[in-house]
Amino acid sequence: MSDAGPGPPGPAPDTARPGAPAERRGVVVLLAAVAVLVAAVGAVVAVRAAEGDEPAAAATNEAPVVTGFPRDVTAYEGLGAWIDVFDYAPAYAPDGIPVLTPADVPALAAHGVRTLYLQAARLDDRTPGGLVDPPLVGAFVEAAHAEGLRVVAWYLPKFSDLDADLLRLQLLHAFRHGEHRFDGLAVDIEFTEGVADPVERSRRLVELSQRARTLVGAEALGAIVLPPVLTEVVNPAFWPGLPWGELAGLYDVWLPMAYWTDRRADSGYRHGATYVEESVRRLRANLGRPDALVHPVGGIGDALTEDQLRDYLGALVATRAIGGSIYDARTTSSGGWAILRAGVPAATAPAVLAGAGAAPTGPAS
Repeated sequence: MSDAGPGPPGPAPDTARPGAPAERRGVVVLLAAVAVLVAAVGAVVAVRAAEGDEPAAAATNEAPVVTGFPRDVTAYEGLGAWIDVFDYAPAYAPDGIPVLTPADVPALAAHGVRTLYLQAARLDDRTPGGLVDPPLVGAFVEAAHAEGLRVVAWYLPKFSDLDADLLRLQLLHAFRHGEHRFDGLAVDIEFTEGVADPVERSRRLVELSQRARTLVGAEALGAIVLPPVLTEVVNPAFWPGLPWGELAGLYDVWLPMAYWTDRRADSGYRHGATYVEESVRRLRANLGRPDALVHPVGGIGDALTEDQLRDYLGALVATRAIGGSIYDARTTSSGGWAILRAGVPAATAPAVLAGAGAAPTGPAS
C-alpha cells in the first residue's frame, strides 16, 4: 500500500490486493446465533417495488441473536457510507480542496445512510499529531449527530510500531468535540508493507487487537478485514496464515471488504452476490463462529452496475447481515444510492443482544 494520493479508477488484477477503506483504490489495490435464511428475492422485490416495478414486500430478514458478545453494535447496523481522508481532508486532497465537507452530511442522510465510517487517524507525515484535522473531524461528527446518524472512526495500523498504532486508536477513543464523540471504533486490517514477515505481522496484529479490546472495554469493536476469498483463493501469498481464530474473541462486528469490481470477469467472482457470500462463509468458518455479525462492504461505487447492487442486497439477506455499505460515499451514484436506500433496510436486520449490552456511545454527556 502506498501513502500517495488516490489513483484513477479501474479493476485491480486478481493477483493484487483489492483496495480497502484505508485508501482509494489507487492507494491500495481497496457480525448472531441461528437466524432464518431467506431467499435473496425478498430484498430485490423491495428494491424493485421502490422503483415502481413490483408491489412492496415487507423485509423478511430476521434479527440474529447474539449470545457471545453482549455489546451495543447499533452503529454498524443498516446502511453505511465510507469517507476516507482523500475525500475530506485538505492535507490529502488534490490542490488542498476536498470533495466532501460536513455540509454534505444531510445529503447522505437523505440517501438513507445511518452511519458514517470516517477515516479519522493516520500514521504519516501529513498527520503528525495522529488525528486528522480534529476541528474538521469534529464538524463531521456534529453534523452527523444533527441528522441522527452515527459515526464509526476507523484507522489503518501499519504494525511496524504498535505503540504508535495504539496511540491513534486511543486518540480516536478519547476524541471529543463539545458534547460529541465517536459512536464506534474499527480497525482496518490489511496493511502488509510495514512488516514483511507474515508470521511476525500476524503476531503484532493479535497483540494490537488485544490492546484495542482492552481500550474499548464494554464497547463494540469493529474489524475491517480482507475478504477470505482474496487471501485463500485469489492471492494466498498476500497474507498467509491470518490468525482468524485468535482474533475471533476480540472483535464484535466484521466488515469484509468484498469489492467484487476488483475481480476479473473470468474468475467467477466479479458478481455482487458470489464474492460477498463466499467471503462471509469462509470468514465465519475461519473464526469458528457461524453467528459472527457481519456488515459486508461492497464496491467499488463507480465501477459497479445497478444489477450488481441488487445481487449484493440478496447477499446481505443470505449472509444474515446486520448492515451493508458500498465503498465509498464519493463514488456511489445517485441511482446506486436509491437502490441502497430502498434495499438495505429490507435486506438486513439489527442484532438482538442476549444479556445487558453496553449503553450506546453516542454524544457524550
